[in-house]
Amino acid sequence: MATETSSLLSINAASGAYRASKSMAAETVASPGRDDSKPSFADMVSQAGADAVQTIREAEATAQTGLRGNADTQAVVEATLELDSTVKTAVAVRDKLVEAYQEIIRMPI
Repeated sequence: MATETSSLLSINAASGAYRASKSMAAETVASPGRDDSKPSFADMVSQAGADAVQTIREAEATAQTGLRGNADTQAVVEATLELDSTVKTAVAVRDKLVEAYQEIIRMPI
C-alpha cells in the first residue's frame, strides 16, 4: 500500500511539473526532411500527458458530483476505473522512462 501512495505522490509531482511547463514556450526547429504533417515524438508525448491530465480532472469532477448525490453510481465507478487505468499507465510510462534514463547513465563514454 505504501508504494501505491508514493506512486500517487509522484504522479501529483509530475502533474504539477506538467502544469508549470505549460507556460514555457518551446522553440520549434525545422529539421531537413521532416514531414510537418506528422506529429513529432515530443508532440505525441505532450498530447498523451494532456489527455491523462484531462482524464484525471474529469474523473475527479465525476467523483465529486457523485459524492453530492448528483451523479449515477455507475458513472462514478466507470470514471474511477478509467482514472485507475490512466494512473497505472502513467506510472508504467514513468518507470520505463526512468529505466531508460538509468541505462543511458550507465553507458560508458
